[in-house]
Amino acid sequence: MVITYPILYAIYGWVGLDYISGQPSVGFVDILLTWILPVVAVIWFWVAKQATPGKMLLSLRVVDAKTGGSLSVAQSLVRYVGYFVSAIPFCLGLIWVGFDSKKQGWHDKIAGTVVVRSKNAGTEAVRFPQG
Repeated sequence: MVITYPILYAIYGWVGLDYISGQPSVGFVDILLTWILPVVAVIWFWVAKQATPGKMLLSLRVVDAKTGGSLSVAQSLVRYVGYFVSAIPFCLGLIWVGFDSKKQGWHDKIAGTVVVRSKNAGTEAVRFPQG
């Protein structure tokens, strides 16, 4: 929002920010900035850096649950769509992280990913208790 709202305001004025009126979008730039750009940015961060800026600040990485390696573009896209699946039923898929033994949300389970804490600038091996 810090990036997109000023741009939308510069192009459309206050009309471009009036989502309360029921007008879902104003034009191509609105769709590009509010829907397409976030998907591309998040997937790029996951594939290139293994983390979004917030996860980087907390020294966390998103890795493949089986190999511990980087995510593929397809796996990142599935994880992104999985966020919607996790959020729709009262955010239960996100809350699930607190109760899961592997600390995976539904979006992680769907995409086959796991979030790990980086250790000394390297990623710690993914190890789950057996049983």
